[in-house]
Amino acid sequence: MSTHGSVVVDRASLPTEAADRVLTPDALEFLSTLEHEFGGRRRELLAAREDRQAEIASGARPGFSGETAGVRQGDWRVAPAPPDLNDRRVEITGPAERKMMINALNSGAKVFMADLEDSLSPTWSNIVEGQANLMDAARRSLTFTSPEGKQYALGSTIATLVVRPRGWHLPERHLLIDGQPMSGSLADFGLYFFHNAAELLRRGSGPYFYLAKLEGHREARLWNDVFVMAQEALGLPRGTIRATVLIETILAAFEMEEILFELREHAAGLNAGRWDYIFSAIKKFRHDPAFVLPDRSQVTMSVPFMAAYSQLLAQTCHRRGAHAIGGMAAFIPNRRDAEVTERALVKVREDKEREARQGFDGTWVAHPDLVPVAQEVFDRVLGTRPNQKDAVREDVAVEGSELLDLRVPGGQVTMAGVQTNVRVALQYLEGWLRGTGAVAINNLMEDAATAEISRAQLWQWLKHGVKLADSTRMSLELYRSVRNAELTALEKYSGGENRYADAARLLDLLVEDDDFTDFLTLAGYEYLT
Repeated sequence: MSTHGSVVVDRASLPTEAADRVLTPDALEFLSTLEHEFGGRRRELLAAREDRQAEIASGARPGFSGETAGVRQGDWRVAPAPPDLNDRRVEITGPAERKMMINALNSGAKVFMADLEDSLSPTWSNIVEGQANLMDAARRSLTFTSPEGKQYALGSTIATLVVRPRGWHLPERHLLIDGQPMSGSLADFGLYFFHNAAELLRRGSGPYFYLAKLEGHREARLWNDVFVMAQEALGLPRGTIRATVLIETILAAFEMEEILFELREHAAGLNAGRWDYIFSAIKKFRHDPAFVLPDRSQVTMSVPFMAAYSQLLAQTCHRRGAHAIGGMAAFIPNRRDAEVTERALVKVREDKEREARQGFDGTWVAHPDLVPVAQEVFDRVLGTRPNQKDAVREDVAVEGSELLDLRVPGGQVTMAGVQTNVRVALQYLEGWLRGTGAVAINNLMEDAATAEISRAQLWQWLKHGVKLADSTRMSLELYRSVRNAELTALEKYSGGENRYADAARLLDLLVEDDDFTDFLTLAGYEYLT
């Protein structure tokens, strides 16, 4: 441990070079300032989330607020996009890990989102090394040599760098401010901004961010106040920072305009974070049997609540001059199975065509091989235009009831769905506990969001004793039987050392507990640290 004023830092498990570069005295003083100024408000907002959840459990339903009707009816627009964030037709995402960052930045995508959240397991070494990697990426000096001696380096043209800090709910126990863990959000944002903002501006870019898991405009207001103070502290103009908000909670869907309004001098757009959005719908209405969802594979973007959310997001963004960015294509091409790959690419292409038709300005992919597929779709729609923000669909009129219409026509819970959820959750949690936050499973890149759906559905189905398609009732005995079978198979397949036993204990806690755990990453953090 080392101490800098009121900041206590754990350096024991860190590579010395990365720690010395990232955790400088000035940077730690900046973090301390952020936590002292905003930590209390963050805790109040997290408490407000719990109050809102209690209201929903008692039967309250979200809607468009009358208190903010003036914002929704007002004539305002967000700040114009900076040049290198104006064309976002394809964005690739991945953890802030050196080799993956180089491949993503060189992929031909317009934007690369370097993730410190759902696709990065938040071990302390991952966080600090990720920040060191981001410093090199901002300076275009990022390189990597594989164990086999293969050299990786950035090309002459790279994607625009955007960083996703952890959500407001996550702490960072290795940074103690006045004896208390610091906000993971403020730590991730503060270190990246402090070390790189001026350098990015010097190179013609800027400090750009994705903001995760907001539940409403007051949480966006807190981020905006953080931005204002941070820019003042470093002597940078207001509006230097640009942020895209992931609309990945069902409560935020009712406040899209208000969120953009709060961030309007710093806002770049909204993103349809589809997997977390499904998880949020399960979580918020978990106690109501009317909101039980079928197998995850059946909850597509065409079902009522997902279609309404997607259409409203694109319309809202374009009304306010912001970018609308579509959801993730998580497929990983299988170079050993051309038939599997071709079938998947057809589905990816259809998904991106749907987004382009709805008015989205760009979309997400998880693998470099998907960049040409997505780009071809958006090139065909956009041509030489950087975006289609001028296409405001006046024919779209989404009612609040449509956002809450969780019906899935023909949807069923199946034994295969139970088995898949158990298997995906175990595989993901095992990788996450070993420090890997993006795990390839069945030709899909799974991150914390998809694992959240898996364990949340298991909890929901068990809570309500759902009848499966074969007339079997979901029960604790059935869950444990499936878990044991999947665990045995996975341990046998893995061969060497693994953390499947810990993953199973964690999954049991998440599925069997009477109280629903808000985030698996919070429960898993106990095992991780």
